[in-house]
Amino acid sequence: MAASAAASVTTALLLLELLPLTAAFSWTFQSAPTQCQNLSISISGGGTPPYNVLVIPSGSTPFANGTEVRKIISKQFSSNSISFQLAYPAESQLVAVVSDSTGFGSGGTSAEAEVVSSSDSSCIDASKSVNPNWFLNLDPTNQLVQCTASRIWWTQSDVSGTPFFFGIIPGGDSFVIPESDVNTTSDTGTGFSWTPNIREGTTIHIVGNDNSGNGTGGSSRLTIGQNLQNDNSCLNTNSPSSTAGTPAGGSYPTDTSGDSTGGSSSSSNANVGAIVGGVVGGVLGLLALLLIFYFIRRRSKQNRENNEKPVDLLQADEGDERTDRPGQPPEYYRPDPFIVPEPTVDESSASASGRPLSASERPTSRSGTPDFASTSTGTRKTGAPRTLRPVNIIQHDDAGPSEVGGTKEDEPETIELPPAYTNIRK
Repeated sequence: MAASAAASVTTALLLLELLPLTAAFSWTFQSAPTQCQNLSISISGGGTPPYNVLVIPSGSTPFANGTEVRKIISKQFSSNSISFQLAYPAESQLVAVVSDSTGFGSGGTSAEAEVVSSSDSSCIDASKSVNPNWFLNLDPTNQLVQCTASRIWWTQSDVSGTPFFFGIIPGGDSFVIPESDVNTTSDTGTGFSWTPNIREGTTIHIVGNDNSGNGTGGSSRLTIGQNLQNDNSCLNTNSPSSTAGTPAGGSYPTDTSGDSTGGSSSSSNANVGAIVGGVVGGVLGLLALLLIFYFIRRRSKQNRENNEKPVDLLQADEGDERTDRPGQPPEYYRPDPFIVPEPTVDESSASASGRPLSASERPTSRSGTPDFASTSTGTRKTGAPRTLRPVNIIQHDDAGPSEVGGTKEDEPETIELPPAYTNIRK
């Protein structure tokens, strides 16, 4: 009997654990949130009525004078859809949470959705600010730190019954903040201490509620701060956080540029953008590498040509123009023929020697300059032609046979003297 009772209890506990899984459901915006238009929400899946949708403002007011006209909206319904007027101005943001009877946030939390403009502004009065019935407070003021205790407090005379508080993470988890040891102090009124087991950098909305309804205590948008001691002992796998993947609510604009979140179209657009960006980046990187390689190779080739270029020791004079012809060497390498001048011996002395001069031995006087016909075919535009050093050639006559009738006594005596070395040029 005891064994049967234990088995029944175990079965009941298992059913209770599986109940949230079987009651899971989802919801979507039927259209983008629009100023002064009806906001429609539909439910799909196995939710357990009644349902509740909680819409809270996020971010600052779009009005330059700082007027806050957005109220927290809480609507309960039993069917699979609901529609109500959204009195939020264009270019403002909101976060929506849908719950069923199983608990707060069971249907999921949307990301921060952007309100689209419309021609209807009748629901907006920018001259009047709205205020909650009472205000929630934090100590330290407007500050939450990872794994560090903070005090949430209120003025007891302002609330109706016992207040309770929601923690809402856009695009992530929504939960009821646990209350323990509620007490009253002279400085901070009535409240309790809460240690956020939420990772630093997470955006969270704290919403105050009481017996009058949800959101009666207003809301505060905060970012979890860094623990100076790097204490993360409070974090675990069950810690509230932003949910990876698609937020609840389907596809809707999330900023003034019209970007959307949720839905397959947004995901596919993001994938296409990432692929295109990767391809373009790869092509640009390849072009940059090719340009660098081209310039390096070009410079290397220029350096090699400069090193291999022959040195011309016979540089042309200024104003010279090259008159090289195909098949002929340059002007500096053309030979200048040496013209042997005719003998300059006096004809009378040559005749006195008793020996006639041949045609090549006729006395003549020549300058050391070659004839025009013997000059090179290449002409120089400037400068005088090259001159040859003057040369005197003396052709000696041999003694020949002695003249008839001459005597030894008639020959002059020859006296040989050593050179005096008086005609040496200095």
